[in-house]
Amino acid sequence: MNAQAQNAEGKTKVVRTFIGKVVSDKRAKTVTVLVERRVKHELYGKIVARSNKYHAHDENGEYKVGDTVEITESRPISKTKSWVVTRLVEKARTV
Repeated sequence: MNAQAQNAEGKTKVVRTFIGKVVSDKRAKTVTVLVERRVKHELYGKIVARSNKYHAHDENGEYKVGDTVEITESRPISKTKSWVVTRLVEKARTV
């Protein structure tokens, strides 16, 4: 899930991107994104699910709970926020 981008000196640097589900949109200009991944257990070899939550910047407040979004690492925006939502992958289904 890594892309490459060029910085000011013309060197390419790896930009981390993840795809996850929005689990909270209660804060202003911020969404909480749950990113799940599957890894093989070191000792037992079983495939286990691991997850992390990231606070991502959402300038216009356009993403809602249940949306699947792509987030990209950026400069620190606040104490806990150093990710930015780059695109909407899938809109949440309404029941």
